[in-house]
Amino acid sequence: MEYPLPAAARQYVVEHLHDDPAKLALQARRYPGLPVPDLVRQIQARQKARPKVPTWADNPDLIFPPTLSVEQASSARTAAFKASLVQGQRLADLTGGFGVDAAHFAATIPEVHYVERNAALANVVRYNLEQLGIQNVQCHAEDAVAFLKSTPDTFDWLYLDPARRDTAARKIFRLQDCEPDVLRLLPLLLHKSRSVLLKTSPMLDIEQALHELRQVRRLWVVAVDNECKEVLYELGAEPAVDPERFTINLRRDGTQQEFRLNRAREGRAIARYAEPQQYLYEPNVAILKAGGFRSVGTAFELLKLHQHSHLYTSDTLRPEFPGRIFRIRAVERYDAQALRTHLGPEVRAHVTTRNFPDTVAEFRHRTGIREGGELYIFATTNLEGKLMTLVCEKL
Repeated sequence: MEYPLPAAARQYVVEHLHDDPAKLALQARRYPGLPVPDLVRQIQARQKARPKVPTWADNPDLIFPPTLSVEQASSARTAAFKASLVQGQRLADLTGGFGVDAAHFAATIPEVHYVERNAALANVVRYNLEQLGIQNVQCHAEDAVAFLKSTPDTFDWLYLDPARRDTAARKIFRLQDCEPDVLRLLPLLLHKSRSVLLKTSPMLDIEQALHELRQVRRLWVVAVDNECKEVLYELGAEPAVDPERFTINLRRDGTQQEFRLNRAREGRAIARYAEPQQYLYEPNVAILKAGGFRSVGTAFELLKLHQHSHLYTSDTLRPEFPGRIFRIRAVERYDAQALRTHLGPEVRAHVTTRNFPDTVAEFRHRTGIREGGELYIFATTNLEGKLMTLVCEKL
């Protein structure tokens, strides 16, 4: 595609940025002289990018690659968090992709090297960085291994986000299946840098990753609005025996919930149990992914409802708790009629099942409770092994 886009093409993208791409493709004959299929792909990619990098999606000066590159890119929020973890003078992003991470690293590190083996994508990113006024990123259209072997320089940080799609475009997550294979490259990476920041899929088991990588100093589990997005590992020549695990939940209002644990503290934590009291606490997903099943309860002096529920309760409010907090309005058995007495004529509530035999869909089918409303129902198991439901309001 020609870029910068001619004025007429730019105008077409701006005018149709929020339109249905499928309908636009069918109307291509209305715009003779314009490369409508290419422009529709630009619009599709911008629409995909808006939830992740809204300022880029609305910037008419930028060019967007195919949607797969956009789908695999970091969001601005997670990229900014990663940039807050690194320091020093020189960093290389060895799996550059759409360039979101490199652009944010450039706000922290004076000299950033963007490395991407797809030459067409690298050219797009080079162009976009110029439009964004980012001048301290050097773009290299080459393979990560070739780049490391050819440069005599060393780096304060190397960053990798290995591709997690196989040749059939199916999602994968095991380290040895991703490209590049960081396990094979680790000696070269540690020879070329003091620290390596590795991003992995949230699907990868943390204990398995620690066992396979061996060189982990610390790690971060990052969620956005309580949806686990990525796990980051700092690797180095002197690994920690029991790496600290930082859990981060980046929230819509710009704040973040943080909690830290390690295997030893989690192992020493002794859970105390009780029936539901005045408040209910649900840890955010980053804590659960990191394995903080007991230590989060002891840290905030909470009582657990059941060993396998990972729900907590107290009579005194703990407003700083890193997760969702509810006031319990009623405790009922698993009975549709009993629950309906709390829900009003519309019979609506948000439903969560924990340590419970039915899925949310099955629960709704059995009770007739529809999605929505102001109340929340937690279906779980009590200390006696009996099913119970908690009718709550969110704080």
